[in-house]
Amino acid sequence: MDLGYEIKYSKRKTLAITIKNDCSVLVSAPLDTPFCYIESFVQKNKVWIASKLERMKKHIEKYPLLNKDDMEKLRAEAKAYIPARVEYFAGKMNVMPSGVKITSARKRFGSCNQKNALCFSLYLMRYPKEAIDYVVVHELSHILEKNHGKGFYRIVESILPDYKERRKLLSV
Repeated sequence: MDLGYEIKYSKRKTLAITIKNDCSVLVSAPLDTPFCYIESFVQKNKVWIASKLERMKKHIEKYPLLNKDDMEKLRAEAKAYIPARVEYFAGKMNVMPSGVKITSARKRFGSCNQKNALCFSLYLMRYPKEAIDYVVVHELSHILEKNHGKGFYRIVESILPDYKERRKLLSV
């Protein structure tokens, strides 16, 4: 397999490979890294790269990249749907987030910060409602438990006993 890739040099300390949303491969390297070292690194990781590229292609098949209008439609859907689900589950869990925000994050579906403000990606709207509810409960659970320990998952399971099946809906 002959891999094409882009190299980005920066003030980092290690080599890293990223599979971008357009199925291109980016190698991030320290400023003084010789090309032969980068090429060797890529060759050593070609099986991993191939599997990630295949996974990304399947994801794009299922969820094509969006234009600006499509993103705005998803954002509107998310603003109409997700805060209501947060309110519903917050009531069941007896918690109160300090805010709910819809973002265009691509790498994570949701987050909860130290001040208990929740963020949800507009891309969640491309998944089944059961998966969205899982992400909502997951983030609300962080208000009670800031880590992903056993106690955290006990909270999630107390609200969604089938959370493991719902979580699977989020993967390709």
